Amino acid sequence: MLKRPLKRKRQKLSDMIVESVKRSIVIDALRPGDRLPTERELMESFECSKGTAREALKALEVEGLVNTRTGPSGGAYLNEAGTEPASRALRNYLHFQQLDGEQVYQLRKVIEVELAVAVIGRLDESDFDALQANIKCCSTPEDSEQGQREQRLAELEFHNILARRCPNPLLSFMATFLNDLLRDLVVLKKAYKPKRQQFDAANIDYHKQLLVALRAADEPAVRRLMHEHMCDAEQHMTALEGEVARNFLLEFDHHH
Repeated sequence: MLKRPLKRKRQKLSDMIVESVKRSIVIDALRPGDRLPTERELMESFECSKGTAREALKALEVEGLVNTRTGPSGGAYLNEAGTEPASRALRNYLHFQQLDGEQVYQLRKVIEVELAVAVIGRLDESDFDALQANIKCCSTPEDSEQGQREQRLAELEFHNILARRCPNPLLSFMATFLNDLLRDLVVLKKAYKPKRQQFDAANIDYHKQLLVALRAADEPAVRRLMHEHMCDAEQHMTALEGEVARNFLLEFDHHH
């Protein structure tokens, strides 16, 4: 018996308008600040109602691609979409997948190595100063819980400094995204408790060696050091998560 073909869902007209605007952004190489078609122009081009045109512009605004202005020079203007809204939404999704440090490091061991190699020869004196200042900040002994938390986040910032200098936007985004994911895990799991002098010392040592290798533009050393650093950090993170989980269970038993 022949089955009836599944009826394809018709695409909403407002979604088609959104796609068309995105296509023209790419094809016409539009830049942030460029003016997009007005509601009236969209109504004429797509023979649609004012409500449909408005819905399309609102969808682009929600995605962060467009900002609308009122007044004589009003209309829709192209925004440079930031990575944070997309990154936050994706991180929120992953937190519900019971993500752990080991899974993050499976990717980080590849991404961070490629990123470090990609920035060789692209760092200027202000970048080296920022990396040096970061190492100094992480080397100061911290006793308070807040101080330890700030240091843990500063250790990740060392890698974000490198990511900002990466010529490949996809690699840069992936590295920053994984760092933000780790930052979330550190904060949510309180992975700065208990103190971890051994982990801190190892991180600082690797960061110092990486700084020397990056200054010397020594690709084999940069590749080897970053790989070792990521493997070492993964071991510490796994051990930390186990300890944090044990502490949580002890606290839970104590309260019950």
